[in-house]
Amino acid sequence: MVDNVYFKDLSPVSFLDRSAYVYPDKTAITYGEKEYTYSEFYSRVNKLAGALKNSGVNKGDRVAFLVPNIPAMLEGHYGPLKIGAVLVAINIRLSAREITYILNHSGAKVLVYDSEYADIVKNIASDVPKVERYVQVADVFPLNEELNHTEYEAFLDSAPDGEHRDPVDSESDAITINYTSGTTGLPIGVQYHSRGAYLAALGEILEIGMNFRSNYLWTLPMFHCNGWCFTWGVTAVGATHVCLRRVNPPEIYDLIKSKNISHMCCAPTILTSMYSDPSSDGQDLSKVTIMTAGAPPAPQVIRSMEQMGAYILHTYGLTETYGPHTICAIQPSWDSMTPEEVAQMKSKQGVPYIIADTGLRVVDEHMKDIAKDGQQMGEVVMRGNNVMSGYFDDTDASETAFKGGWFHSGDIAVWHQDGYIELQDRAKDVIISGGENISSQEVEKVIMEHDGVLEVSVVGVPDERWGEVPKAFITTREGSTVTESEIIEFTRDRIAHFKAPKSIEFGPLPKTATGKIQKYILREKEWAGQEKRIQGSTI
Repeated sequence: MVDNVYFKDLSPVSFLDRSAYVYPDKTAITYGEKEYTYSEFYSRVNKLAGALKNSGVNKGDRVAFLVPNIPAMLEGHYGPLKIGAVLVAINIRLSAREITYILNHSGAKVLVYDSEYADIVKNIASDVPKVERYVQVADVFPLNEELNHTEYEAFLDSAPDGEHRDPVDSESDAITINYTSGTTGLPIGVQYHSRGAYLAALGEILEIGMNFRSNYLWTLPMFHCNGWCFTWGVTAVGATHVCLRRVNPPEIYDLIKSKNISHMCCAPTILTSMYSDPSSDGQDLSKVTIMTAGAPPAPQVIRSMEQMGAYILHTYGLTETYGPHTICAIQPSWDSMTPEEVAQMKSKQGVPYIIADTGLRVVDEHMKDIAKDGQQMGEVVMRGNNVMSGYFDDTDASETAFKGGWFHSGDIAVWHQDGYIELQDRAKDVIISGGENISSQEVEKVIMEHDGVLEVSVVGVPDERWGEVPKAFITTREGSTVTESEIIEFTRDRIAHFKAPKSIEFGPLPKTATGKIQKYILREKEWAGQEKRIQGSTI
């Protein structure tokens, strides 16, 4: 590690160091009846770091967390990093099979899990031999004593006295691995480096306008791109993290009032659930700034939230870009527009993020910039400090993603004359439903395990609530009496429920002369009449 008068390696852990020094008595985290000051937050993170190190965790070792948006998950974003270990934050919505794959692929040495998922952990324990230590967080669900795993608070108390610090050797070293659905169906591990996380966190708070007086509500899962790096950004300015275990519109509104919430982030589907819920009547969100991403929001979504007073920031990015890479920056000229016109402008994906510099292009198949005419379509490519260092243990996928010296998003967009991009379609065989990535190939592979299925093709189809959802087109084996509900239930038993098809269509599949299924024909049919083949929620 280079460390001298004029240079110091960047680390998001330093944000907690500073805030504990500057704001020791200020509330750092609030969750139900629990509150931790920044001094207490620092102490708990130090204990977590010490307990991990005392358990044999060394630099570069992976520490997995299967925990919802509660204080322990925030602590997980600092404790492992403090001793140079790597955090693997696992999506709590995944199936046992998917979680098993992630634990094995990452080689996680420790698994910290919430008691709600104790049954899953119990069932997969024999299939994850690399996990040496289990730690159980007892929150709203009681401690599962049958597993005989160390309780989280007791684990913290096991830490030796003193300061525990063993930072990464370089700011380019990996500090987290985030798993997302790959085009092949297998989850792929996206590696974040220390420098990227530090700068991305600062970019977030600059774009959203946070300071030490801000109260941030955790409606965005911390496992998604490490909470778009707000896990570190909120801490950087000494703001308050308001944790929320489950997203529930009435509770969101209650917390906005009781905790004086100033900022929050979420996918468009959460915004849809908020304004369509009966509890939205008479709500005043005039003091709340909301960043939305994960799927393109429809103008109606933006308009409906702003009618309640909320200030909406629309951003776009991927797991591979630490979350947001573009922002639909507000222009002074929009002041003279009608609310409907502004909502239309805000639905675009926009221009490069403040830390992305000019690392954004829309290119053709030869890596040449397309025309900025709002008509020609090309692939969105990115580069900069907020681009991943590569896929964990997958050199081939990394090389493909970085072909031509830019990260290839797989998203198809037009480029407007004003420099703003607008998504139109996807080149990658990935469905984004409610902000969650779904590999169509993964769903197809699971459905093909059914004895009654001969052939299957899965595509994303428009959905008013989720933006798009998986639909399966199936040819059954001769004599089979497979039903729609049977296939859906079969799939839900094997992968995360949100990945299962919401509808099934039986019949012959369109094919080329060589017998290849023409998936694009199925997509064209389902998206006929839509302006673009990618969208967010609209109800």
